[in-house]
Amino acid sequence: MNPTRTLHELGQSLWLDNITRELLNSGTLQRYIDELSVTGLTSNPTIFDQAIRNSPMYDQDIASAADSRSGEMLFFDLALADLRRAADLFQPVHERTDGVDGFVSLEVSPLLAHDTESTIEAAIDLHKRGGRRNLFIKIPGTPEGLPAIEQAIFAGVPVNVTLLFSREQYLAAADAYLRGVERRIAEGLNPAVASVASLFISRWDVAVAGKVPARLANRLGVAVGQRTFKAYRDLLASPRFQRAANAGARAQRLLWASTGTKDPKASDILYVKALASPLTVNTMPEGTLKAFGDHGEVGEPIAADGRAGEAVLARFAKAGIDIDALAKQLQDEGAASFVKSWNDLMERIESKRGAMRKAS
Repeated sequence: MNPTRTLHELGQSLWLDNITRELLNSGTLQRYIDELSVTGLTSNPTIFDQAIRNSPMYDQDIASAADSRSGEMLFFDLALADLRRAADLFQPVHERTDGVDGFVSLEVSPLLAHDTESTIEAAIDLHKRGGRRNLFIKIPGTPEGLPAIEQAIFAGVPVNVTLLFSREQYLAAADAYLRGVERRIAEGLNPAVASVASLFISRWDVAVAGKVPARLANRLGVAVGQRTFKAYRDLLASPRFQRAANAGARAQRLLWASTGTKDPKASDILYVKALASPLTVNTMPEGTLKAFGDHGEVGEPIAADGRAGEAVLARFAKAGIDIDALAKQLQDEGAASFVKSWNDLMERIESKRGAMRKAS
């Protein structure tokens, strides 16, 4: 059996962390669905910046856009056009799983990461404009994002909580999700609003590279994942979640993000193999997905007790790594990185639009 199929049969959803018009037009995304068990897709400003920079397929839409449309408005038009097509490809999965799987994701402007009210407005508006039930709106799990997550869920908007780096950040996001669900139950509304909580993995190992003993290289991200997985399983077993589930609520699935290996000396399937676990999602860069399909291995799933992760984290603490402080740093840096990518994306769109006007 194909390794990706084996992983899917374990109970983990495999999503692609990429979207381009080439993937759609060439039939490559459909092939990944058919041959590599891909059941969803994620995007971010960096992915779209690269897609627009490296392809002429967006040029005509950019050139024909009305002058009155801002770069941001034009971007969301371009992104939603691609994501609607991808969502339609995943619609059979979405229907077959009764809305559990088969999602695509679009992020609100990263400039809103610390603006609660504007994030709420943008999330509701983008989901309405998207016009697809299987469209997640990505909201960062920053302190300011948490009230927006709750309100978006209460409004019935499916949410992909992004930029989570630790157990504590995950639990705060899960609490916001459950508050939104509980408010829907109290109002007599359907509480089955889908959500995932995206925990970033590889950036941990990049952050401590060269700062810890060699025996600890590329082990921190997985250990944080194991710790968070225990918290996830504990939450699903809690009376609070079970009360909500009894009223019709769905689990907010834990999603492994940033699972491409950054260290060229390490296995290119390191994080996929280590984070095999049921009732979770792994969204992979295209290269990682293809590598796992080619030579992946599926071992034992993550233990729910988290002991292995705690033992490794204790070694990092002895090596002088403050996990809590580093988690905050990584979230702040991640938000800043997305803002930079967003600004680069806006500049690229305006540059292309200006160049094509001159050429016409």
